[in-house]
Amino acid sequence: MGKKKGEHHGGAWKVAYADFVTAMMALFMVLWISAQDQEILIATSRYFQNPFNSPLERSSGVMTGAQTGGKSNEESDAPPSNVVDMAFLNQLANDLYRLLDVQSAEREEKPIDISVVSDGLRINLFNRKNQPFFKPFSAEFTQWGELVVQNLAWLMDRYDTSVSIDSFFTGDYQGDKPGYGAWELAGERANAMRRGLVHYALDPEKITRVTAHVAPAQPGAAPNDDTTQRIEVALVMRDGRK
Repeated sequence: MGKKKGEHHGGAWKVAYADFVTAMMALFMVLWISAQDQEILIATSRYFQNPFNSPLERSSGVMTGAQTGGKSNEESDAPPSNVVDMAFLNQLANDLYRLLDVQSAEREEKPIDISVVSDGLRINLFNRKNQPFFKPFSAEFTQWGELVVQNLAWLMDRYDTSVSIDSFFTGDYQGDKPGYGAWELAGERANAMRRGLVHYALDPEKITRVTAHVAPAQPGAAPNDDTTQRIEVALVMRDGRK
């Protein structure tokens, strides 16, 4: 039978309009989520990876490989870090720079240098001549050193991290006491860092290693070069924020 005059059955425009509305809603959601803070971004990411497990019941910190869904770390060829991890770590590094008010200093003069690596942060604390971390040839913190230790201790205790401390000293040094040299000074500085972090906030069980390193001065190197006296603190993120 032929169609009656005036009868219309074309509904393709309705499907196209529905697709358009859906796309606009999806765009709105992406823009809204992108404007949120780091905690909401992480919680949202976790929800879409495992929608049957509420993100409110889980830690909202850095995602580890075991939390990303799919294969476990042992079975996966992908690295354990992901885009959200690196974004969080970069933000953490930038916040620490701002907190200590060193983001505007030249790289060669910065008393602190933070590197973002796949599993956490590497923080180098230099004993600069213009902003020393320790008092001259001692393991006693300067006022600046105390400020840094306080802020690092708070940061490390806030997040679930493991911490290692390495003290570096290059060159020859003989102290006033017999038998007291570069090794003794480097070791005391490493232990001073450990004691300071624990004193201000850090759970001592989070510290996994405290090490001293001493190397001979390189030929032609400037005596007492401040780049060769440093403390390196490594933060390895474990299960995210507390």
